[in-house]
Amino acid sequence: MKGLNLLCCCVASLLLLGTAEEVEDASEPTKRDRSHLESTLKLNEEKPADDVSGVLQRLRKIYHSSIKPLEHSYRYNELRQHEITDGEITSKPMVLFLGPWSVGKSSMINYLLGLDNTPYQLYTGAEPTTSEFTVIMHGPKLKTIEGIVMAADSARSFSPLEKFGQNFLEKLIGIEVPHKLLERVTFVDTPGIIENRKQQERGYPFNDVCQWFIDRADLIFVVFDPTKLDVGLELEMLFRQLKGRESQIRIILNKADSLATQELMRVYGALFWSLAPLINVTEPPRVYVSSFWPHDYQPETHRDLFLKEEISLLEDLNQVIENRMENKIAFIRQHAIRVRIHALLVDRYLQTYKDKMTFFSDGELVFRDIVEDPDRFFIFKSILAKTNVSKFDLPNREAYKDFFGINPITSFKLLSQQCSYMGGCFLEKIEKAITRELPDLLGSIGLGKKPNVLSCDVTGCGETPKNRYRKP
Repeated sequence: MKGLNLLCCCVASLLLLGTAEEVEDASEPTKRDRSHLESTLKLNEEKPADDVSGVLQRLRKIYHSSIKPLEHSYRYNELRQHEITDGEITSKPMVLFLGPWSVGKSSMINYLLGLDNTPYQLYTGAEPTTSEFTVIMHGPKLKTIEGIVMAADSARSFSPLEKFGQNFLEKLIGIEVPHKLLERVTFVDTPGIIENRKQQERGYPFNDVCQWFIDRADLIFVVFDPTKLDVGLELEMLFRQLKGRESQIRIILNKADSLATQELMRVYGALFWSLAPLINVTEPPRVYVSSFWPHDYQPETHRDLFLKEEISLLEDLNQVIENRMENKIAFIRQHAIRVRIHALLVDRYLQTYKDKMTFFSDGELVFRDIVEDPDRFFIFKSILAKTNVSKFDLPNREAYKDFFGINPITSFKLLSQQCSYMGGCFLEKIEKAITRELPDLLGSIGLGKKPNVLSCDVTGCGETPKNRYRKP
């Protein structure tokens, strides 16, 4: 009898153990296979390191010798609030995540880097969780860096963020992760947009900080989910800041596997309906529909479609990484074009002021008339007529009212006076950089050639600029 009781107890124990294991297995969601992520981003390939040091050295040389003198002389940074540092020139491509709160921005970064269930995974939840700007970058070991330290380090590209104040630096955090993907790219997670008056109580200029990151981002993911498709004032302001960067914007409809087919089609249409007034371009931005987190797709959903969408997004990300140097050179050239246009406009304002001034004129009143109505003096039209400047590249006329309110017109020199016997003319140097030096550097990358750094050091990155005041 005792033996029978013992046998029954053993069988019962086994049944209870099996039931507990089944309950435990059922409580743990199935993890998604990550092989497609590693193959698409080429994380397992042992590729030879690209020797970009020569290209970056040449690019820095061109910027400092041909662009920065004119930029500082005409105080371009006070017009656009964008001064390029050496850290920015050498920085990796930046991918920026924007969108409403709790749509899955942090979960997406955790998934791409495999940070789930690690001490350094970004905190996620159904409530607003991310209150900081989090920069995820490469490092030899897992480490957290305070924003004050990041801004003080001139070797990084974040030193200009000090201008937004100490309250913002307390909301800036960096995380170094030893991940192969971060050797080639940097991720930036942002606080979610909350459409209420609390948005104004962050303690720092949130929109200005977003604009700083937008101006430097190589790829911008604007993330939505099926429950947050409404567009409020803050989101509308965000898309105004994204104007002109439409080629870098990617819209992501996240958590798509939480909907049935018919509901997903309705949500997709509603998303376009909400965003249509905010994106004024002929070609709509690319929209990716999937679920970006480590758990497997929900059953009876379009897992094949979602997987293809995810692979397309990863290919898009990899393309940005592969074109790092081309994008960097194009960015510097675009910056040089804007600096040149600004210098030409300031020169034209100054020349008009000198022409209108007489011995008995009140200089302040004369210049006020010019600034208030520049079209009456053909300021902008003369720039278009005499130089190869596109009217679509001209800055806003109103911006120069504020610019000259801070910088008196008499504190500038004419472009014809910005020449020296040894250094040449500022305008000729920047025009040469735009038309010859930067395109040649871009061509050397396409042909697989290494730029001649030594000759650059000797000659100043090209032929000596002509000095119009030098006698033959």
